[in-house]
Amino acid sequence: MKVTTDRSFYVCISLFILCSVCSAYSDLDVLLKLKSTMIGPKGSGLKDWEPSSSPSPHCSFSGVTCDQDSRVVTLNVSFMPLFGTLPPEIGLLNKLMNLTISNVNLTGRLPLEMANLTTLKVFNISGNVFKGNFPGQIILGMTELEVLDTYNNNFTGPLPVEVVSLKNLKHLSFGGNYFTGEIPESYSEIQSLEYIGLNGIGLNGTVPAFLSRLKNLREMYIGYYNTYNGGIPPEFGTLSNLRVLDMACCNISGVIPKSLSQLKNLQFLYLQLNRLTGHIPPELSGLTSLKTLDLSYNSLSGEIPESFSALTNITLIHLFKNNLYGSIPQFVGDFPNLEVLQLWGNNFTLGLPQNLGKNEKLLMLDVTMNNLTGFIPRDLCKGGKLKSLILTENFFSGPIPEELGECKSLTKIQAMKNFLNGTIPAGIFNMPLLEIIELNDNHLSGPLPGNMSGSDSLAQLKLSDNDLTGQVPHIIGRFSNLAILSLQKNRFSGEIPNEIFNLKLISTIDTSGNNISGEIPSSISGCRSLTSVDFSRNSLHGGIPTGIGNLTVLNTLNFSRNKLTGPVPDEIRYMTSLTTIDLSYNDFTGRVPTGGQFLVFNETSYAGNPRLCLARDVTCPSLINSVQQSGDSHATSFDTWKLLMTAIALTSGCLL
Repeated sequence: MKVTTDRSFYVCISLFILCSVCSAYSDLDVLLKLKSTMIGPKGSGLKDWEPSSSPSPHCSFSGVTCDQDSRVVTLNVSFMPLFGTLPPEIGLLNKLMNLTISNVNLTGRLPLEMANLTTLKVFNISGNVFKGNFPGQIILGMTELEVLDTYNNNFTGPLPVEVVSLKNLKHLSFGGNYFTGEIPESYSEIQSLEYIGLNGIGLNGTVPAFLSRLKNLREMYIGYYNTYNGGIPPEFGTLSNLRVLDMACCNISGVIPKSLSQLKNLQFLYLQLNRLTGHIPPELSGLTSLKTLDLSYNSLSGEIPESFSALTNITLIHLFKNNLYGSIPQFVGDFPNLEVLQLWGNNFTLGLPQNLGKNEKLLMLDVTMNNLTGFIPRDLCKGGKLKSLILTENFFSGPIPEELGECKSLTKIQAMKNFLNGTIPAGIFNMPLLEIIELNDNHLSGPLPGNMSGSDSLAQLKLSDNDLTGQVPHIIGRFSNLAILSLQKNRFSGEIPNEIFNLKLISTIDTSGNNISGEIPSSISGCRSLTSVDFSRNSLHGGIPTGIGNLTVLNTLNFSRNKLTGPVPDEIRYMTSLTTIDLSYNDFTGRVPTGGQFLVFNETSYAGNPRLCLARDVTCPSLINSVQQSGDSHATSFDTWKLLMTAIALTSGCLL
């Protein structure tokens, strides 16, 4: 009580001082003072806030609006890089109706002199770094206040109860701070509230069922890193004006109450990242205005209710990471406005709705890790808007629809670990926006098209574990942003294209387990972005190219099970980033170099090279054979010389 009295006394003294200097400070002076304390990274960010000879120059400052008496009524400084603090002089702008200083990185504490701003209707200081307890006493006199927004600051302590006195308050946001404790039950007395944001704070206690008394609420955000006990209050079903209910990630448990079906105006329901159990209530089909339904990351079970066919306004459905099963109802493909459907991580069976995408609005489909079967629907990109198609780890079969090869909007196609067959539509490699192609672990066959356009967007091309044949196309070298090329476990033949090593961003190349022949291109030594290379289990011959030591960020090198010959390059000792090397089962000769990075490698890295000797080998067969061959040659030469000398001696004797 003493603290409150002291603060009130301080506020009174501050107001008295402000009143004393009001006549000495004009609004222009106050704004120039604000400019001096809110400094940008290279001087002031309020460059046009300069005095001039014109009458009331401050009324022309950016973000400033004046009344007919040249008093500042609006100060809106937002989304510019400012630093510093709010000075006490801000309290002299006592005609302000709108104070919006958001997203400018101001620090420090709010000056208590702001209590003099009694005409405020909008008080928005969101997106800054203000700290300490929010001084609730400064808003006691702001009887006209309609908007109080402190979102995303560093305020601490309990939520201020002084807001209860604001009988005209419509918008209250304390979210994104570090308040502690529970939501005061007295907040249910602010009957004028239409928006309440208490999300991302760290509150605890029971779920605030008393907020159901706020009958004018349109939007309620009370989730995100708050930790409540209990479930969703059935009383929330009485908030008939509610448009948004967001209780995501706040530890709620139990079942979804059927009473929520009474929210006929609800458009957005966010209950993800909680501990909800039981079935999805069929009664929620009564939410006929619903556009977004997010129940992901819970422990819900059962099937998608057939009654949900009534949700004809739905645009987004997130049901991923639950324990749902059964089929995906055919009516889902008939939703006229559906844009996003994410059902991954469940146990859905049978096929996708064949009408999916026919509404020409589908943007994203993700059904990864289910037990879905059947063909991929042909009309997924009928509207030319599909951006992300993820079908991974199911049992889809049949060919990839040719229509997907014409979907220029796609940025990602992932269908690995299915039973897809047939050839890959050539158009897939010509999409201008495509960043990821992952079709590995299927039964795709045939050669890759030789007429790829070489998209500048493609970063990952993964086609491993298929039955692809033919040569690795040289045109892959046109994918200028390609970072990962994964072609292992196919039936590719021919040689490794030189063009691949001209790619400036390539980091991983894997062509292992194919029928590739020829030599390792010498151009590999110039591809300094490489971190992993695997050419194992092919039919490569020749030696390891000179200059391999130039690959200074390489950490994995696998040339095993080929027909490579020659010595192991000594320069590898200086490749300090190389932690794994496998040269086994080739035909390398000589002795393995010692020292440097060779101290890191295991001896199994060189197994299966009968003419290659380890450092510890006292006798090296390949070197001994070389010496013996040299010795045999020397002996033969000596015998020939001795025979010649004997012949000369005999001839000389005969002449004598």
